[in-house]
Amino acid sequence: MKHSESSVTQYQHTSNDIEQDTREYLLEQQLNAAVRAGAAIMKIYKNSDDYDISLKSDSTPITIADRMAHITIKEALGQTRIPILSEEGREMLYEERRNWELFWLVDPLDGTVEFIKGNNEFTVNIALMRNNICISAVVYVPFHHKMYIAERGYGSWVMYDVAPEDNANYTYEQIHANIQQLPLEAATHSNYRVAVSRSHQTSETHEHIDLLRRAHPDLEIVEQGSSYKFCLLAEGTVDYYIRTTTTSEWDTAAGELILAESGGTTSSYPAGDPLLYNKETLDNPWFVAKRVD
Repeated sequence: MKHSESSVTQYQHTSNDIEQDTREYLLEQQLNAAVRAGAAIMKIYKNSDDYDISLKSDSTPITIADRMAHITIKEALGQTRIPILSEEGREMLYEERRNWELFWLVDPLDGTVEFIKGNNEFTVNIALMRNNICISAVVYVPFHHKMYIAERGYGSWVMYDVAPEDNANYTYEQIHANIQQLPLEAATHSNYRVAVSRSHQTSETHEHIDLLRRAHPDLEIVEQGSSYKFCLLAEGTVDYYIRTTTTSEWDTAAGELILAESGGTTSSYPAGDPLLYNKETLDNPWFVAKRVD
């Protein structure tokens, strides 16, 4: 199916629902950008002894893999002519982005700490935001060759055997020919599983888990890095995720939609409000996420 540049431009300036061919085109670009970024990441992960680690202004680490993934995604999504708000991009003033109707919200390498530690728990997150609500999401786990996909109102899925590839060029038809609906029936389990960040736990995290354990004496803690936790919730592999440290909007937007389209929920903690996007500050509040009951 041929997708015209004008169809994308038309969608940028209308509040109507996305036309089918435009929706398909944008998902193709989104998924292929993630796979290509995954290829850039894995080349460095497997073949480099020097990750060129430095600290950003917020004291979080950044590596050459973060930078290369950002460049790859910027090049891949540039043809959509939709603005990109990325963790590794230039600082974007609120006055510049506050009225964006449509934009990509990107974390080129989510789980940089896990990447540095070598535990394979890192992802590429790309969310398509419309009026500050995620309408399409991919979370790619390049080490495990797994791609999680969601389209608002259509569902969420997992796609297996998606190897990192420099010139990935999946079509919409190929994507939907090789996916499984979430949650997965095979993910059922008897005990209550609570996901926590492997590298970002606090005393409040453990206090909250102690409260949960009163209702679920068989509670099992699952330590996991990156947005992969949202995907495990969407699968049904874990039941609950508590986060009591700072995250940013690009850490959650894609994963939240994947979970929501599988029937799960995400809300701020302890207030219980929805997470908001494209705020003046891009930090999230603490939050909890739950799988479908």
